[in-house]
Amino acid sequence: MLLILKVVVATAAAIYAAAVGVMYIAQRQFIYFPDPARTTPAAASLPHVSERILSTPDGEKIVAWYGKAKPGQPTILYFHGNGGALELRRETIRRYLERGRGMFMMAYRGYSGSTGSPSEAANVADAKLAYDTLVKEGISPDDIILYGESLGSGVAIQVAREHKVAGVILDSPYTSIVELAAMYYPWLPVRWLLKDRYDSIGHIRDVRAPLFILHGEADDVVPVEMGKRLFQAANEPKEIRTIPGGGHVIHDGPSFGIVDHWISRLRAGRSQ
Repeated sequence: MLLILKVVVATAAAIYAAAVGVMYIAQRQFIYFPDPARTTPAAASLPHVSERILSTPDGEKIVAWYGKAKPGQPTILYFHGNGGALELRRETIRRYLERGRGMFMMAYRGYSGSTGSPSEAANVADAKLAYDTLVKEGISPDDIILYGESLGSGVAIQVAREHKVAGVILDSPYTSIVELAAMYYPWLPVRWLLKDRYDSIGHIRDVRAPLFILHGEADDVVPVEMGKRLFQAANEPKEIRTIPGGGHVIHDGPSFGIVDHWISRLRAGRSQ
């Protein structure tokens, strides 16, 4: 009996070790779900949006869509979530452009025709390159608003802690990918395994720009409690709005109007 027990324990340990090894090697496949298809803004019925290609220092090509702001309006530098493509966000782009806001939306590596493979280091570096591109275009940092959607919230926070911006909008944000992964995979030692950590709750303490957080109270991907904890850790001025019954990344219903109204108040100096 003791021998059988030892065999069972050894087998279970080997299976667990193998599972941990597979998860470690393939971990980014559980974080990033890119749609590599490249679509032009014109094909997405966005005639006033142009495609830009950003060349990275390590030789990759990053696809971005850029719709210019009307005079006196801010430009939103938008970092999308972990799935889909730029085309998936076309209605979001359209709505802000119709309000006169500019929109610069960058596709991570492996998404929407961008070359390379996504990682935290690459995404943040490319996001900073996108910021620099806007500044070189003549857009003042006082006219740049960062918008981070889900995964992109962690990217936006890391850009904001090092660059001057007018404001930061976080849509369905998390405290860290480590905490999120631990929630989904409690049987794995994720705190030891993860390469891409996106420690937003640690980085946000260095963000001094006005902050707005939007989170659905019924978000089943990133719990609303994470958005609330991130808000508590952030510096003033800050504001949070939670949407009763709202799910993950909600651009429909009242959410667009809520965010757009905050942008208007920010521009009028009444964001606090």
